[in-house]
Amino acid sequence: MSRLATGIWVSAYLARLQAEGISTYVVAKGDATAGAVLVKLATMDGQAQAFQRSVDLMTGERKWMVLAEGDERAVDESIGKQRSFDPDLWVIEVEDARGRHMLDELGLD
Repeated sequence: MSRLATGIWVSAYLARLQAEGISTYVVAKGDATAGAVLVKLATMDGQAQAFQRSVDLMTGERKWMVLAEGDERAVDESIGKQRSFDPDLWVIEVEDARGRHMLDELGLD
């Protein structure tokens, strides 16, 4: 099965969140075809989480895993390190006091 181009996935993800009234921002635009994506969830209380897509090597299943969490500044530093390794990395920031990111919904894996 072929993978959806990253730029198309990002556009669909942003539209889904915006339909729910959740604020989103593209902090860093990566490679439109095959760039990796990090999603930062800021809960508006100084805390945040960063998620990255990982593949379970045993099952081939793709799922979102927490890369960093805690103080928002520390999460931003972790994302900055990732960007220094990967210039094609997309960074999407989601701001929601209720902690909604919708990454666990069907079709967003």
